[in-house]
Amino acid sequence: MDLIVAHDRAELAKAREAITAKGRDLLTPRGRDHLTARDREGLTEEHVDGTVALVPTMGALHEGHRSLIRQARERADHVVVSVFVNPLQFGPNEDFSRYPRTFDADLEVCRAEGVQLVFAPAADEMYGPDRQVSVSAGQMGRIVEGAFRPGHFDGVLTIVLKLLHLVQPDVAVFGQKDAQQLALIRRMAADLDLPIEIVGGPTVREADGLALSSRNRYLSPEDRQNALALSRALFAGAEERAPSAVVRAARAVLDQVPIEVDYLALVDPATFTEVKDGYAGEAVLAVAARVGTTRLIDNVVLTLV
Repeated sequence: MDLIVAHDRAELAKAREAITAKGRDLLTPRGRDHLTARDREGLTEEHVDGTVALVPTMGALHEGHRSLIRQARERADHVVVSVFVNPLQFGPNEDFSRYPRTFDADLEVCRAEGVQLVFAPAADEMYGPDRQVSVSAGQMGRIVEGAFRPGHFDGVLTIVLKLLHLVQPDVAVFGQKDAQQLALIRRMAADLDLPIEIVGGPTVREADGLALSSRNRYLSPEDRQNALALSRALFAGAEERAPSAVVRAARAVLDQVPIEVDYLALVDPATFTEVKDGYAGEAVLAVAARVGTTRLIDNVVLTLV
């Protein structure tokens, strides 16, 4: 089936029906080999035969996103990818205006990976001028990454909840690279009784260990070399088994390069509270640093004994 692109809610609704091959007449042509939906209500009008998986993205798709799409295809009959650079999750001095927007290339990725529907709304389609209600990430959203990006996770959870309501998937797939985001989405799903399975996909890395990120394209050759310290630090920490030794080993690597570290934290994967010596079980070693003008995050999951 050709790729369908929906730009607003009504068309998303009609397109959701169309991916079952029951409603192709509801769509209008856009280009030679895919169709575009133009309004929003139809997404919820009809029950979709089979299961639906959603992969929410901000576009600038890379191999990491491809991996999530493939995981979604393994778990559901139909795959929907959203492409939306969410203004609510960017702070006033962050990179919203220059965040890479590569929509045509993103469509080619989705087409190659067998995606059936892309939802690509404009900001005013998702947020009305009189919007007042949003989701609070609570205390968990104010620590670690949230301490450096106030309000960021409130914006993330708000758009994710809206997308889940609009698409109505059975499964939603998110990357483990954004580990705190994944933990908060799982917590939101549990706390708000969302009937959706939240799945985490493993971090995809370059051959030299750098975690794939849409922001990697900002890096100069020198910055990219320095950015390798993030993954090297995490891998060094993962060789240890006591919390203090994990952090010490990782910190020693980071101290060798000229980057500005926001945090290096060893945390419980469910709550993102810091773990200390005596803790046993799964933990996340997370790092955020500014490399040149680019802020990068990364993490690894490890088991402490």
